[in-house]
Amino acid sequence: MEYDVRLARPDDLAGLPPIENSGDRLFQPIGIVFPPGPTIAEHMIEKGAEFLVAGDPPVGFAAVEEVDGATHLEQISVHADLVGRGIGTRLLRAVTERAAAHGSPGVSLLTFRDVAWNGPWYARNGFADLPEERWGPGIRAYWDAEIEAGLHALGPRAVMWLPLPPPGTG
Repeated sequence: MEYDVRLARPDDLAGLPPIENSGDRLFQPIGIVFPPGPTIAEHMIEKGAEFLVAGDPPVGFAAVEEVDGATHLEQISVHADLVGRGIGTRLLRAVTERAAAHGSPGVSLLTFRDVAWNGPWYARNGFADLPEERWGPGIRAYWDAEIEAGLHALGPRAVMWLPLPPPGTG
């Protein structure tokens, strides 16, 4: 089945936290158990972030916002029952295409460095580690908030960046 990617509608938002919760369970076998509390989706909905979703009703989502003058990908999540079908790749492609169309210089994200479907997956999709001296204040704030929330205690984290071509050159 093909899952088209589109901008989320208001009636899609309530279904996003259960998708994230299902995906979070995939981390448990490798020893990563997320602390209780609101999901990233709930937090990003509250902040008014933009969401791209795959499917109708959604089976996956990407949450994005602007950080330090560029597109920041806060989360991609796909329902655990559908992982491995290219849905995350389609969401990532839609994020980068949308960012480029809006003139963003690139896409940033924070992720687990060594989890196969995190850091290595993003690297295969063109992202590279962003050296700390190139972090803006927004990325620094995200990093510090993750430390405070205990996320860094669960495994090594990385800031990654995908540069995008200037408008009209891609």
